[in-house]
Amino acid sequence: MAAKTANVVARVEPDIKSEAEGILDELGVPASVLINMLYRQIIIRRRIPFDVSLPARPLSRDEMSKEQFDAMMDTGLRQAKEGDSEDLHSALNDVRKELTS
Repeated sequence: MAAKTANVVARVEPDIKSEAEGILDELGVPASVLINMLYRQIIIRRRIPFDVSLPARPLSRDEMSKEQFDAMMDTGLRQAKEGDSEDLHSALNDVRKELTS
């Protein structure tokens, strides 16, 4: 006799669903199997099995103290004087590579 199953209904943005399912298809893993794996890990670990947090974001100018802003500007000026920088095209190519890998 087959194991009983229950349905899980979730609202997901269409583009997110499509991209994620494309990756799952490449891996040969149906979405239902992934959800089952996730639920099992939640049970085993008694928590969400991955870090749920926001990455640190840089402070905006309005959020910086004068000292913080001056230190950031001093660092940039020093790097420029020492040639410790990368040309724009190389930097953009690096970003593109990271986004497509």
